[in-house]
Amino acid sequence: MRLAGKTALITGAASGLGAAAVERLSREGCRICLGDIQEEEGRALASTLGDNGFFSRCDVTREEDLATAVDATVERYGQLDILFHSAGIVGAVGPLATTPGEEWRFSIDVLLNGTFYAMKHAARVMAPQGSGSIITMASTAGVMGGLGPHAYAAAKHGVVGLTKNVAAELARHGVRVNSIAAASMATPMVANVMTGDPGDIEGAKAQLAELSPLRGRPGLAEDVANAVLWLASDESGYTTGHTLTTDAGITVGATPAGPAFAEYSPIIREAGKAGLDT
Repeated sequence: MRLAGKTALITGAASGLGAAAVERLSREGCRICLGDIQEEEGRALASTLGDNGFFSRCDVTREEDLATAVDATVERYGQLDILFHSAGIVGAVGPLATTPGEEWRFSIDVLLNGTFYAMKHAARVMAPQGSGSIITMASTAGVMGGLGPHAYAAAKHGVVGLTKNVAAELARHGVRVNSIAAASMATPMVANVMTGDPGDIEGAKAQLAELSPLRGRPGLAEDVANAVLWLASDESGYTTGHTLTTDAGITVGATPAGPAFAEYSPIIREAGKAGLDT
């Protein structure tokens, strides 16, 4: 019960990373407001928590929705200790020259502006309270180039920068602000990209396993949920302004540990036989 007595607002809570965080934090005693635009799924998940959870419809492009979710959490539970802003989309894809401006703007609105709105309204409660943990959802695409579509990468770089700046502002108020830069995890959104079917989680796992540097282990939503738990708990009480990479080592140059290189790259295989430094 590492979060006993604490309350959280989790956006994007109806599925994927958000839902995994709801399940993980609730097991540790946290009371949760589930924010999402998926009403049926969100209410169904909230109902499994009994009095320790409720749903608030939350379109993250609407600042008033996030303000309402924060206020509802405080009204019901008397405080807001944790914000995990997980809501997101893939957004605009394709070459720079053919990316429609309206798709770019919508991507930034969801991925970056929504993060700003969520942090802003959580902070107005947490700062006077003198405590709190704000956790934003970045990406490997937010700390490196070439790992995501242009709009997604730009927005996630913005999330990392905004997180650092807000951490500097709120430290004096006892509020910690950190970010998680995750690789692609086996979620419905990633499954839809990789297999064309958001329900094909197993298919996504199989593809992610081939790309994983950690001996073919795919990234799971639970991996991000565990990172959220640590950043939300008092165990990370001296950590703020940090971007926690949850990526199997991709951002430090680790390469797939499965058969991809040994079997599929004759250049590396032959160089290895010759004892060359590859």
